[in-house]
Amino acid sequence: MTHLVLGSASAGRLSVLRKAGVEPTVIVSDVDEDAVLAAVAGAAPEVAVAALARAKADAVARRQVPAFLRPPIVLSSAAIRRCCSTSRLCGKPGTPERARAQWRAMAGQHADLLTGHALIRLRDGVIDNSTCETACTTVHFGQPSDSELEAYLASGEPLGVAGGFTLDGLGGWFIDRIDGDPSNVIGLSLPWYGACWPASGFPSPMCGRSHRTVSRPSSPSSAPPWRPGSPGSGSSRRC
Repeated sequence: MTHLVLGSASAGRLSVLRKAGVEPTVIVSDVDEDAVLAAVAGAAPEVAVAALARAKADAVARRQVPAFLRPPIVLSSAAIRRCCSTSRLCGKPGTPERARAQWRAMAGQHADLLTGHALIRLRDGVIDNSTCETACTTVHFGQPSDSELEAYLASGEPLGVAGGFTLDGLGGWFIDRIDGDPSNVIGLSLPWYGACWPASGFPSPMCGRSHRTVSRPSSPSSAPPWRPGSPGSGSSRRC
C-alpha cells in the first residue's frame, strides 16, 4: 500500500485533498522559503515556485518517515502571485503593512497565481520517481473599501498566504472572478494532481483505493469534487 504524505501546513491544501476523498498524513517541511527563493533569484517565476515546492518535498523526504507510512509518496506545493501588468512577484506579506500595500496595488486589477507542485516517491528511503510542475490561474480582484480592507488585515488571514489573499476564506469577498482552476488558487491543483499520476508512473489515488479515504454522506448539498471540464468549471492551464 502506498501512503500520501502532504508536506505542507496549509489548511487549504489539506481541505482540497480531503474533499476529493484523500486523507494524507501531514509532515510539515519547515523549509526557509525566503532562502530557497533567494537561491534561485533571477529565474523565471514558474521555475522559482517549482523549485520551492521541490525543496519542501525534498525536506520531508529526508526526514525519518514513520514505518507505517512506507512506501510513501510526498506531495508538496508552494504559491506566489505575479501581477500581470508589472510582472511583480508577491509571496506571503508577513506584516499588515506589506499586506495593505499589496492590496492597494492589486485592487481592481488581475494577477496570476502560480502554484508549484512536486511529487516524490520513496522506496527503501531512496527517491525512485519524482515530478515537478507549475500551474497557473488568473485572479481578478475587487476593490474593498478602506474599512473592509482594515477589517481584513485585522483578521490576520492575509499575512501568511501567498499574494495576501484567499479564495476559500475571508478574502473571497474581494475576488470578482478567476480564470482557470479554483483548487490551484487554494493551494493545490486537483487537475494537475490527477493528471500527473499516470503520466509520471505514480499509482492513482482513485484506483485500488490505495490511500485512506474520508466517507462523505450523500445529500443534495454535497457537491462532487471539481474536475476539469465539468459544467461551470474553468480550464486548467500550465504557465
